Amino acid sequence: MSRVGKMPVSLPAGVDVAFKDDQINVKGALGALALAQNPLVTIKNDAGKLTFVPANESREANAMSGTMRQLVNNMVTGVTKGFEKKLSLIGVGYKAQAQGAKLNLTVGYSHPVIMDMPAGITAATPTPTEVVIKGFDRQRVGQIAAEVRAVRPPEPYKGKGIRYADEKITIKETKKK
Repeated sequence: MSRVGKMPVSLPAGVDVAFKDDQINVKGALGALALAQNPLVTIKNDAGKLTFVPANESREANAMSGTMRQLVNNMVTGVTKGFEKKLSLIGVGYKAQAQGAKLNLTVGYSHPVIMDMPAGITAATPTPTEVVIKGFDRQRVGQIAAEVRAVRPPEPYKGKGIRYADEKITIKETKKK
């Protein structure tokens, strides 16, 4: 059995989990999330702890039990604490501004790039060269952060661009004659 799938998910106070119509619904203080239930995994709620057991002895069921456990754990963490991704803008004149549900990026193009934030996702700019994307759905927070980074990914010669705060860029040496 999957090592990740063996660990139960404990439900903190204020989190409700419901199973209906082949769907898992998790509701908490920050929002509500839903996930389609896989028929290869059996989920049991034992006094505030969710356990994930493969429905049969196949390799796919074993792998899916760990996957489902981690997805549900991310849902529980998201509706209680939330997730955030930090991005840094490196470059002369590069700056960002959060304007309500929009993120305005000035990153060396002839025009500012304006990105709309979907519902449940917020963008904040503690400094003009930092962007913090927050939300309760881990997948969507990561996707929006990747889309912001894709506006101007870091280039390998000077390192200019938008990068994750913990990302290390290897700078290449320029061509010599």
